[in-house]
Amino acid sequence: MSDLARKNILELAVYRPGKPIEEVQRELGLKEVVKLASNENALGPSPFAIKALSGALSGVHYYPDGNSYRLRRALAEFYGLDPAQLHLGNGSNEIVQQLSLAFLEPGDEALMPVPSFPRYQPLARMMNAVPREIPLISYTLDLQGMAANLNRRTKLVYICNPNNPTGTIVHRDELERFLEVVPAHCLVILDEAYFEYVADEDYPDGLDYLRLHPNVVVLRTFSKMYGLAGLRIGYAVARPEIVACLERVREPFNVNLLAQEAALAALSDREHVRKLQTLNRDEKEYLYREFSRLGLEYVPTEANFILFDAERDEQAVFQGLLRRGVIIRGGFDYRTHLRVTLGTRHQNQIFIEALERVLREDN
Repeated sequence: MSDLARKNILELAVYRPGKPIEEVQRELGLKEVVKLASNENALGPSPFAIKALSGALSGVHYYPDGNSYRLRRALAEFYGLDPAQLHLGNGSNEIVQQLSLAFLEPGDEALMPVPSFPRYQPLARMMNAVPREIPLISYTLDLQGMAANLNRRTKLVYICNPNNPTGTIVHRDELERFLEVVPAHCLVILDEAYFEYVADEDYPDGLDYLRLHPNVVVLRTFSKMYGLAGLRIGYAVARPEIVACLERVREPFNVNLLAQEAALAALSDREHVRKLQTLNRDEKEYLYREFSRLGLEYVPTEANFILFDAERDEQAVFQGLLRRGVIIRGGFDYRTHLRVTLGTRHQNQIFIEALERVLREDN
């Protein structure tokens, strides 16, 4: 029956998420498995969120608030925004899909860096739009190259900042120069899934550009810093007229009841966020030291993961670590590079010990 499907759909690759712990345990017969593959929160969700989830369980026989009224207003108060500027999604990935549905016509172009978040390209192609991919330079987004590729057919531009999988950022002056040359008919999507981890003072907060640039859309998520990846909840901030378009393509009740309650509670726990930021800083420095000791190059990061060069076939290293119960992520455009999420010190030590054994055996 596949011949009935739209041809461009059949050309799309199926997204392959990082291997779950249970699958690795089942396949390899391992008792302990450390997963450092999907940039998840090393400490888990806020205790406030866990308490809120417990209290909300008895109400799951009701549909959730389809407008996310309380969470929308809490986010608006948190950032000093109008609630009409906020749009909630089943993870920020759903909002990327909604942007394609709402704004891309066949033949339109979506401009994006590569490698970057892997869903920009297929979700543009889904609409028979043309993804125009601009390679990174020195692991960092090439905004000059992106600016040179803007044209009358460009409808969406994706800037992942910090970028996944490299962890590098676009600095304030670079972004401001770029925004000045983007035509009004083109939306600039600032994907800031990891912005809470950034320590660089020259990092541009996307919300600062909403007033001056009506074509800016900022994406953020509760999956990373707030530890709610399993509940799938993200949000967009944009002009009300852009939000209204996204609302027209939103599925009813797309953000579930538990996700709304947990996000509402997590948003108020600033101490948990500070604890994660401190852990991230300390473990980043630990892994930097260990990579240097092993003679491996790495990309300094502003996110909660590090891209490093194993100087060997990345799939061989991935499989060697997997056999030792450590899941990280490869499969990017760099043949010898892999990405590891920053875990707890115990998890990171297990990773380094396993990596050292894999590298030693390969020699």
